[in-house]
Amino acid sequence: MKIIFTMHHIIIAACALALGLSLVLPAGAEDMRAAARKAKSEYEAAGIQAKEARQRILNDRNALEGEVGGLERDVRRLADELESLNKEITELVGQKQELELQRADSELGQRELIGTLRVVARDLDAALNQSPTTALLPDRREILAPMIDKDRFPSLADAARMGELMFGEMEHTAGVSLRKHAFVGRDGQTVDGDVLVVGPFTAAYRTGTETGFLRYSEETGQFFALSALPDWFMRRTLDLYFDGKSETMPLDITGGAALRQIMHTNSLIDQIKNGGLLVWPILAIAVLALLMSVERTIFLKRVHDNADRVMGKVNTLALQARWTECDDMVREKKDRPVYNVLKAGLTARGENRETLESILQEAILKELPRLERFLPMLNMLGAVAPLLGLLGTVTGMISTFHVITLYGTGDPRMMSGGISEALVTTMLGLAVAIPIMLAHTFLNRQVDHIVGDMEEKAVALTNIIYRESACN
Repeated sequence: MKIIFTMHHIIIAACALALGLSLVLPAGAEDMRAAARKAKSEYEAAGIQAKEARQRILNDRNALEGEVGGLERDVRRLADELESLNKEITELVGQKQELELQRADSELGQRELIGTLRVVARDLDAALNQSPTTALLPDRREILAPMIDKDRFPSLADAARMGELMFGEMEHTAGVSLRKHAFVGRDGQTVDGDVLVVGPFTAAYRTGTETGFLRYSEETGQFFALSALPDWFMRRTLDLYFDGKSETMPLDITGGAALRQIMHTNSLIDQIKNGGLLVWPILAIAVLALLMSVERTIFLKRVHDNADRVMGKVNTLALQARWTECDDMVREKKDRPVYNVLKAGLTARGENRETLESILQEAILKELPRLERFLPMLNMLGAVAPLLGLLGTVTGMISTFHVITLYGTGDPRMMSGGISEALVTTMLGLAVAIPIMLAHTFLNRQVDHIVGDMEEKAVALTNIIYRESACN
């Protein structure tokens, strides 16, 4: 509330005051004049004060109006600033939402990238675990530990080291390394030697006493020498490759499975032991048939060579009518079929043609049992061998079914003895019978060829004898 005092109001107030005083306090003229002067002075002083008060009020009003105007201007300015800030806030909220979407996409891509890196790291760790080169460089798998650890955020340096490790494994896989290294020998003791690693395929070793192949163990990260040494030819090939004198190196692309199978293949003796009792008669047949075949082969070869040479020479002498020399020649060897046939022909050269031909044919037929000696027995052995193998098969299957009856089919190893006996006897029976039948057929053909040659030369001798008789 504003209170404004005017001069009129002040005069009225002074008059009222004087009237009141005159009514209340009767006094003399002096007192009245003194009171009037005093009232006038007070009036003048009150006027001055009122004037000053009014002036102050005016000044205060002007100041307040100026301040109000300034405040109103500030209010308008602040309102404009508030509106601008609200617009900026709206824009910033939009930018925030876009940044949050970008951050979400970035986090998703980052998680996918980290997941991919961890998958690659695990795959690489598995590859390194299976690589024979790890036995030579056992510390390189530790580089992948930060990449595989789920509680650790991999860095760019970790990814770079993983890439270097991957390229290094590629180089080792595509190359050949030879160095001194320790491995577990065939006796179970750790030894030092030259270790050759050919990519991821094959590892070999050479010490001062032996050369062989190595097997890499993923569980221990070590090389183990195979329990059996390779054959001489393969060891020779490895030694030449170790010395740099050959570019040939046997590789096992199955990662060691083929080498282990070769080194641990059952020998013929082991198979014979697994074949049961019937293996021995089959082997006896094989030995007997071998002896017969060798004896018949040598005998028939000598007979064949003598038939061509002796009969040709006798026929040449007969053409020259040198019968005495012919008789002397056939008299030298009495145990040879060719000589016996020629001797019979020369002895009967005075007979007629039909008789001479009959004598020669009889002599040839007489020598035929000597030529066919052991061949029927060989044929019989060739027929008996597979029958013995079949018998072994039957006995082996009987044994297998007996085991199944007692123990069931839960453990295949319980049945392996009977199955092995059945298969080994069949295999040996066929393996023995096939060569026997081939040898029998070959020897029969040799006998037929010899008999044909002797008949041909006998006919030629008959023609020569009667040609000479006709000329005489």
